[in-house]
Amino acid sequence: MTNAMPFTREPRRVALVTGAGRNIGRSIARALARDGLAVVVNVRSSANEGRAVVEELEALGTPSMLCVADVTDAQAVRSMVAQVAARFGRLDVLVNNAAIRREAQLAELSSAEWRNTLAVVLDGAFHCTQAALHLLQLAEGGAIVNIGGLTAHTGAADRVHVVTAKAGLVGLTRALAHDLAAHQVTVNCVSPGMIDTVRKGSSTTGTPQHHSQHTPLLGRRGTADEVADAVAWLAGGQARFVTGQVLHVNGGTYLGS
Repeated sequence: MTNAMPFTREPRRVALVTGAGRNIGRSIARALARDGLAVVVNVRSSANEGRAVVEELEALGTPSMLCVADVTDAQAVRSMVAQVAARFGRLDVLVNNAAIRREAQLAELSSAEWRNTLAVVLDGAFHCTQAALHLLQLAEGGAIVNIGGLTAHTGAADRVHVVTAKAGLVGLTRALAHDLAAHQVTVNCVSPGMIDTVRKGSSTTGTPQHHSQHTPLLGRRGTADEVADAVAWLAGGQARFVTGQVLHVNGGTYLGS
């Protein structure tokens, strides 16, 4: 009779989601937790919203932690990733979701607003990816998912700063897919269409996300959970042969326009 091998549970995978205090980011955190990942919830300043998400995940039995950090601050991001490493010892999935989407007419758009929008969307994704690079390379199947947007592909009035930033994410996604392929880290972009969320505070003018003249073929707005499901798939084991791609979650908007 042979001795039974001791049971060892595979370490839980860990995900970091930026801008996870509400709406799509919150839904992404829940979807990844549903798939068994520990989740690090990042917010820039809305600590109360972040704590509410962490409490929600922990009530479901998911290890979670809150990191308040401005993704435009490279040192703050490095400190955040160090906290993740200290708590969990690993990082498998990075979701670059943090963004601001204020509308402004071109003639009235200040250079500071232009720079700030690009800083949150593009610099933030760069800082987070660079800081997390070593941990993702050690993950044996790491994944980065950038959250783009429909208007990056269609354009939109009064959003030249937002459209430019989100279009830049597509280029960043493709470049990173090349750079990280040797380490088996996949990099993809999920591009939501018109999603039934209302953003508030400093990130937007308060209008429904992706307000535009385009009409989804399915005749309705999408939900944050539908976007989150796409992210969870790209972050999971079934999408390991998918990299450098843009996954459009827009209800067939291109066909219905």
